[in-house]
Amino acid sequence: MLNTITTTAKTKKKKQYRGISRATRVMRNLALWIPTVVMAFMIVLAIFSPWIAPHDPTVGKITDRYLPPAFMEGGKTDYLLGTDQLGRDILSRLIYGARISLSVSLLAIAITASIGTVLGIIAGYGGGRTDAIVMRVVDVALSFPGLLLAMLLAVAIGPGFWTVVFALSLLGWAGYARMIRGEAMRLSQSDFVAQARVNGASGWRIMTRHIFPNIINSLIVLMTLQVGMMILAEAALSYLGIGISVPTPSWGSMVSDGRANLDNAWWISAFPGAAIGLVVLSGNFLGDWIRDKLDPRLRQL
Repeated sequence: MLNTITTTAKTKKKKQYRGISRATRVMRNLALWIPTVVMAFMIVLAIFSPWIAPHDPTVGKITDRYLPPAFMEGGKTDYLLGTDQLGRDILSRLIYGARISLSVSLLAIAITASIGTVLGIIAGYGGGRTDAIVMRVVDVALSFPGLLLAMLLAVAIGPGFWTVVFALSLLGWAGYARMIRGEAMRLSQSDFVAQARVNGASGWRIMTRHIFPNIINSLIVLMTLQVGMMILAEAALSYLGIGISVPTPSWGSMVSDGRANLDNAWWISAFPGAAIGLVVLSGNFLGDWIRDKLDPRLRQL
């Protein structure tokens, strides 16, 4: 009987798989591999930038300022993507900028996810007054425009790497807390949590050993989707001159450096802008794919 059921299930799955067109399967594979390759490539650039970058990103030659990319007339093979107004190599600054942008986003996500997860689990499992207090704090945090507050904080403290990380982490935890709180509240009514209570498990043990492992999937999806948003926020702060301090290369500051020369030196802003867009899109596509695979309600073949 069991073999019959298994065979029937396999046959049904094969029919469903054949019902999906080849183009659809190719698109699904591309939706995974393209963003994965892009993100892996950016991580490699960030880690090995001192060995990959052909030039010092902070030092330029005035005699080589405003050189176009090598594939354009007047370009040099020493500067594949051209130079900026100070004669600095755009490619080298892009490579080092990947380190800054990814480091800021990953650190900010780690901080916000940790704070939001702890508060969300405590509120969802504790309920009552604890839940009310935590959620009112979350409501207050969500009522402030995050980017504007980050700008004010960056102006008050001064530009710098840790200033940007702190500014992006100040209110970013609230979204995690609200989402995790809903998951924890649902799980606290589950049979396995009730069984743990009957067995005498403490609240701390239930939260860490029973609830937390069951929200990791949702947490991973949210963290993946936040990568693009954090990179955009860092780029916005750097674009306004209140993010990463000069002369440290940052994609946002590079876009800002070239905005006054878009008519005759478009490459100064175009290449870092394209890098920002590519990484943000890759993070979003990868997050969507992970969500589809980890959520049973959205899981596809």
